[in-house]
Amino acid sequence: MLGPTASCRAPLGLLSEDGLSCEYSEVSTVGGPRGRRQEPSASSKAPDKLAAGSGLQVSVRKLAVVPTAPEDVAKHESFLPDPVLRLKRVIGFGGHSTKWALWTKDGAAIVYPCHAVIVVLRIDTREQCFFLGHTDKVSALALDGNNSLLASAQARPPSMLRLWDFQTRSCLSLFRSPVHTVCSLSFSDSGALLCCIGKDHHGKTMVVAWGTDQVGRGGEAVILAKANTDVDIQAFEVAFFNETRMASCGRGSVRLWRLRGGGLRSCPVDLGEHHALEFTDLAFGKTQDSRTLYVCSRSGHILEIDHQRMAVRHTRRLLPTQTPSGPLLGPGIAISSLSVSQAECAVGSEDGYLRLWPLDFSSELLEAEHEGPISSVHLSPDGLRVLSTTSSGHLGFLDMPSREYSMLVRSHTALVLALATECNRGQLATVSRDHTVRVWDLATLQQLYDLTSPEEAPCAVAFHPTQPVFFCGFSSGAIHSFSLEASKVLVEHRCHRGAITGLVTSPDGSFLFSACSQGTLAQYHCAATCCRVLRVVANVVCRDAHPSPNTLAVSGDSRLLAFIGPSKYTVTIMDAASLDDLLRIDVSTLDLASSRLDVAVAICFSPAPPSHLLVSTSSYKVVVLDATSGRVVRELCGVHPVVCSSLALSRDSRFLLTAADRAIKVWDYLTQSDPSCQVYIGHSEPVQAVAFTPDQQHLLSVGDAIFLWDILASPERSPPGSVRGSPGPPATCEAGPNARQLEDAVSRTNGLPRWQVPMPSQATPPKLSICAGPSEGGDGTFSVSDEEGPSEESHSSEGLCQASGPPMLVQKEACGAGDRAWGVAGAPWGLDMLPHPHGQPSKQGTWNPSRARTQPTARPDSYKHFTARYKASPLMAKNVSSPAAGGEWLHLKAVVGYNGNGRANVIWRPDTGFFAYTCGCLVVVEDLHSGSQQHWLGHSEEISTLALSHSAQVLASASGCGGTASCCQIRIWDVPGGSCQQLLSHHCTAVQALAFSLDDRLLVTLGDYGDRTLVLWSMATYELLSSTHLPEPVHGMAFNPWNAGELACVGQGALTLCLLQQRGTDVSLQLHREPIPEAVGAGELTSLCYGAVSLLYCGSNAGQVCVWDTSVGRCFLAWEADDGEIGVLLCSGSRLVSGSNTRRLRLWAVGAVPELRHKGSGARSSSVFMERELTLDGAIVSAVFHDSMDMGVVGTTAGTLWYVSWAEGTSTRLISGHRSKVNEVVFSPSESHCATCGDDGSVRVWSLSSMELVIQFQVLNQSCLCLAWSPLSCGQPEQQHMAAGYSDGTLRVFNVSRISMELKMHPHLAALTAVTFSADGQTILSGDKDGLVAVSRPHTGMTFCVLSDHRGAPISTIQSTTKEYGDFGVKGTDLWLATSGDQRVSVWASNWLQDCCELVDWLSFPAPTLMEVEVPVAPQAGTVPTHPVTAWCAFPQASDCSPPSLAAFCPWDRTLLVCAGLGQDPEVVFYSLCQKQVVKKIPLPFFAMSLSLSPRACFMAIGFAEHVLRLVDCVSGASQDFAGHDDGVQLCRFAPSASLLFTAAHNEIFVWEVTDC
Repeated sequence: MLGPTASCRAPLGLLSEDGLSCEYSEVSTVGGPRGRRQEPSASSKAPDKLAAGSGLQVSVRKLAVVPTAPEDVAKHESFLPDPVLRLKRVIGFGGHSTKWALWTKDGAAIVYPCHAVIVVLRIDTREQCFFLGHTDKVSALALDGNNSLLASAQARPPSMLRLWDFQTRSCLSLFRSPVHTVCSLSFSDSGALLCCIGKDHHGKTMVVAWGTDQVGRGGEAVILAKANTDVDIQAFEVAFFNETRMASCGRGSVRLWRLRGGGLRSCPVDLGEHHALEFTDLAFGKTQDSRTLYVCSRSGHILEIDHQRMAVRHTRRLLPTQTPSGPLLGPGIAISSLSVSQAECAVGSEDGYLRLWPLDFSSELLEAEHEGPISSVHLSPDGLRVLSTTSSGHLGFLDMPSREYSMLVRSHTALVLALATECNRGQLATVSRDHTVRVWDLATLQQLYDLTSPEEAPCAVAFHPTQPVFFCGFSSGAIHSFSLEASKVLVEHRCHRGAITGLVTSPDGSFLFSACSQGTLAQYHCAATCCRVLRVVANVVCRDAHPSPNTLAVSGDSRLLAFIGPSKYTVTIMDAASLDDLLRIDVSTLDLASSRLDVAVAICFSPAPPSHLLVSTSSYKVVVLDATSGRVVRELCGVHPVVCSSLALSRDSRFLLTAADRAIKVWDYLTQSDPSCQVYIGHSEPVQAVAFTPDQQHLLSVGDAIFLWDILASPERSPPGSVRGSPGPPATCEAGPNARQLEDAVSRTNGLPRWQVPMPSQATPPKLSICAGPSEGGDGTFSVSDEEGPSEESHSSEGLCQASGPPMLVQKEACGAGDRAWGVAGAPWGLDMLPHPHGQPSKQGTWNPSRARTQPTARPDSYKHFTARYKASPLMAKNVSSPAAGGEWLHLKAVVGYNGNGRANVIWRPDTGFFAYTCGCLVVVEDLHSGSQQHWLGHSEEISTLALSHSAQVLASASGCGGTASCCQIRIWDVPGGSCQQLLSHHCTAVQALAFSLDDRLLVTLGDYGDRTLVLWSMATYELLSSTHLPEPVHGMAFNPWNAGELACVGQGALTLCLLQQRGTDVSLQLHREPIPEAVGAGELTSLCYGAVSLLYCGSNAGQVCVWDTSVGRCFLAWEADDGEIGVLLCSGSRLVSGSNTRRLRLWAVGAVPELRHKGSGARSSSVFMERELTLDGAIVSAVFHDSMDMGVVGTTAGTLWYVSWAEGTSTRLISGHRSKVNEVVFSPSESHCATCGDDGSVRVWSLSSMELVIQFQVLNQSCLCLAWSPLSCGQPEQQHMAAGYSDGTLRVFNVSRISMELKMHPHLAALTAVTFSADGQTILSGDKDGLVAVSRPHTGMTFCVLSDHRGAPISTIQSTTKEYGDFGVKGTDLWLATSGDQRVSVWASNWLQDCCELVDWLSFPAPTLMEVEVPVAPQAGTVPTHPVTAWCAFPQASDCSPPSLAAFCPWDRTLLVCAGLGQDPEVVFYSLCQKQVVKKIPLPFFAMSLSLSPRACFMAIGFAEHVLRLVDCVSGASQDFAGHDDGVQLCRFAPSASLLFTAAHNEIFVWEVTDC
């Protein structure tokens, strides 16, 4: 093998250093003190000429949370320098492919991709320059002959292409290729033509030719021709002598192409006996008169083809052995690449050899062995060097005059997991998923050592601070100590049983600490050369932790050790020498305002006293804790939009480095009150670790590759008022005394009054503990939450007030995490007096609606806008015929659930008792006293909003378009009669809001962001009176109760006042726009309501409430009312209710607001304060209150309707349902209760008489996919049990009587899909997604039998019943069946107590026939939904386009099996177990999605994906169809008495009364 040699250092005049400082100058926007920060997007649609700098960098300012005066926007010191980082070096090569490496024209540099970065490496100086802008791995490169244009393609479909100015490294053009996945690019020599080869959406090969001659002159690339072909293309090249000629090769083909007349045409070369070879690469001869095309193959053949005569001239083959006389023997050596010059041909093969031949192939000139298969070879333009790449990530070149090989790049071939740096020798160690540990020289970034472990993967690495030793932890639990001087393993420790998750040495070199996935912590003495174990402590480290450089941390003085554990909610600090517990901090309750428990993710110590511990949490914060007391010193909120997985603090505490996903942020850590940050992107995969180099002049980030960044900041900097390394004032997220002082200071400077809003007193939140009964004052309902975490629950204004819904039970962790509590944390609100910007009402806001033009609009960043849930099921069947009135077999009795996806979809009139809400496409009218329901059917799509006339005689409901409705439907209902009076349609996407005028003569309908129309309807004639196109989306509207001719609308940046003008019968709108004062700091107004005369309250997306005087069009008051977007505002008298997406509902006293309007800025507002606060279970989307504002009904996105009593400070569940898909309904043997389970992880027990929720068992982060209720024959009838199967393969047994989880088993590795009890209730049978059936005993928790007969297809049904001993010729008294998704049914007889199980029958059916169906198309944001598409599919909702396999024992004849979805046609099959044949068939219009048989009568319920429920009389064959569901009916279940039928579509549950069964 040829070893590397020193390269001569001739100067290279290519790619000046100036471009290295370019930055991506996209700045995020922040709205208001608590505005949302938008993370920088790497996918710019405009050609970004700054993207070729040394790092995509974004400057982000984090605004302080201190309330400021409206006309005084705080000025902050900028984070200098900007940028503070510059990408210096990259270690890595390839990523998507290792075949792309190109010479520059002068042969002085090479161009190659490193994942998403394109690198230009100078051969002599080894300096690197970068082309930055791709957001995914680069899949292909091409460079023109003049080195003026560089083309690159991005891997992830749809492929994006970039054209670069190679000299300036600026991006000239960015465009999407019609090729779905690009695999090759080729430029013509002049650069005027670019050819792209890849696959289209159907996997067919496509060739595209672009004209690029105008790109450098400000033009765009133009497609000249496209061609699809069935032939395989592995290589493609444009001829250097004629840019209209090309050649390609692939499996079994060599073709010559020509661009002519706007088309690409190709002609195959006659290969003769070589027509079956797999060709891999090609090259044109380099002489001007050459007519030779060289092609190589995987079988070792090299063909010389005359491309003018299109004939093979010579054929040669590369063989490993050759006899002196006789033919060539043995298999050929696979050639992967070739390259030719005017005199030589270089060949790279998969045996790792680079071979150089003369063009006549008479003798081999040179040979070089590589460390892996060669991917590509390229001869330099002067023909003196050969560039080679390997699939193992190596890049180098062979110098032919000196016959020496130089290695340029070595790289990991998989994700880099961790890094460690060494101080004395300047070395870097990395571990990767490619099973290697590599040590690099930090100065040159050259690889020094490469250690490979094929059997166990390295997970963590750490250097000894003083000795030439490093330590590595492996997935097997082993810890190896390596000597760098002796190049050997010094010692191996195996005290861990799980994968190593953390490894760290103390700075003084005394100790080494390691942690594993089994929760074990080990301490080693490493001061001597031979490392030895001192202590091993079990069950102290979090078992859920993933391998990370920030799992363990040692303080700078080597005295303290910190780690995450014993649970993910706690951080423990120990004495590093004795391992004595010093402090245990529960990070889950640091944010009392959140109902979700916080989880620690990463930790690190501050480098200098006072000792602080930085903790990254799952709520996107970095919390700084005092390592002595555990006190929160400061917080950085919203550090990343995803969880920060790695962090590091510089030695002087100037810079905090955080990493999350593919972004790196550098924070100005010394600035306490308002830390700024800069964002850098460039990695194509999540960043795994970040660290500062020992000299603090650079930082490192690893993931897909290794990035070395220069820190451009000067060595010293002290912000005003701060001391280097001092802790500083409290944090940015706290609103404490410092915030109040700053608030007072600001108020004094601008002359405006500034008072803190009084807050109600906060009681200490009680801790939740295990409870066995209802809480005092509750409504008798219970709920249990499994150990995975707590469920969300509502809170009152006094600490944690248990809502009247099911209380949550939290079990203690085994590791001593203890009980946890959460509640509501108070924070001050500032109230601002806002003068009008010009001292008078704005007169410039009037605009002509006729000039407004609608254009496609992206969905606004506002949760107020309704978005219909996407349904993958086919459209509703068009030929559904309803049964004759009075002859229905089913009557819809009740609907369980409320559509939390709607907006303003709750109606309540306390004076009349009228109460209505929506569920899917139904309007549900419910009597709150008796619980009886009426159901208004008519809409075919999901209802978005409701409105009730002031007379309470008319109700309007609106639904979206799609399916059978081309426009949105607005239905007008007669409330007393419950009938639909009129159907209106005009809006094209969705209806955002409805409103009746004060006299009920007009109805105003508002379209959503995609429609943007405001329409007036006459309620007398139902005619459209006026339609106004709006220039931008509007979020809400309301009629002025004090002026019948005024309508207010709120939206982006302005308040719009609409005046109704009537001339005869014509009605029109005159619109006046009043801009939001800049001092308010609100970018968008999202909600509104009228108060006293001429007062309009508006809520913003940043949490402010501003008050307008509509008589003069002036905003005079604003205060910060919430942390998030306010979506609901209601006002009556002196009280205002606000609801937001932070789940908070707040009651404000606003009686002093009219006084403030009259007195101006001199008025005092001490009486304006928040009276009450409740935290519910989701964002507030609907609310209606009594005129006194003492009580009301509130709807949330969690699908819950709450009754709120401000007088008592409580909330009570009125209506609740599953948040996501319902998977099963089961019944208690006595039929007093039923239970449901869903993808939201909950098991809910309902009272059948009232359909009220009684018990809820909740498991977080898992889906409950199947459920079974124990039969009466179980040993203790008074003890009712349920078995539930979850997506993680666990099976939980709940005791319904005791409201507890009795058992948790893990019988499956895959998700459970079916579960049932045996007939005697002593055994549980469960099936999983992999087709395994497990048999377990709930009393012992043991799985004693696993059946694999259905392996390979998911189990869809398991049902058990009884039989007589000896029936069907087999033993046993239990008869059960299992059905799998591959159309197979097995029937078994068993006696589990005697360990007996025999196969009774095995049914296998052919696959179903494909049928033509219409499926809806998900609309793009802001666009009109397209027409449904036609597809060939048997069952569109299934991932494999096959209907579910359904089977059940026939209740009225136990010898029959009833099957559906098991044949080629949609039908129900009756199979006799005695006769072993099909005895009856009932045809169906569609394939069945669900099936249930009535236990008492010969009736069968079938649910279809076409939103239809069918009831079939199995005797006569008669049937009736029923509509009403909003989605495919995935579940049908008869109650044991057959008097009720439950059906489910997604999260809707319908309860039907069976009238004739």
